[in-house]
Amino acid sequence: MKLILRGHHLLCLKGFQGYGYDDAFVENMIEVNALRKSEGTVITLTDFPDDICKACPNLENNICGNPAQNERIVSMDNEVLKKLDPGKEYDASDLFEKIDSIFNSKESVTKICFNCMWHEKCLFYQKLSENR
Repeated sequence: MKLILRGHHLLCLKGFQGYGYDDAFVENMIEVNALRKSEGTVITLTDFPDDICKACPNLENNICGNPAQNERIVSMDNEVLKKLDPGKEYDASDLFEKIDSIFNSKESVTKICFNCMWHEKCLFYQKLSENR
C-alpha cells in the first residue's frame, strides 16, 4: 500500500486518538493510521494536501480554505520535512522509527505542535511534555 502524507501529519498520526473535524475526517484518519502500521506500506512525503486532507471539511480547491491557516500548515510541514528526505519513498515502519528518534522532546516539536488546535488532546505531544 502507498500513502502520501504531509510532514506534520507524521506527528499527528503518532498522537491520534479519535478526535477530528467531523465523522468523515475521523474515519479517514483511523483508516490512514491503520494503513501506516501495515507491513509493506510505503510513504511519500509532501507539503500539499495528502491522504488525510482529502477528508478535511476545510479543504477547498486542494488547499485549506483559510489562507492564514494554510500558510501555518505548510510551515508545520516544512519544519518536519527539513529533517527528512522529501524526495524519498519510505517504508512506513522505518519512517516512524526515524520520527521517534528525531522528534523526541517537547522542544523538538515546539514550532510544529504548540499552536496546533489539537495539541492538548494529542497523545504524542502529551507524552513529550511528560518526558521533560
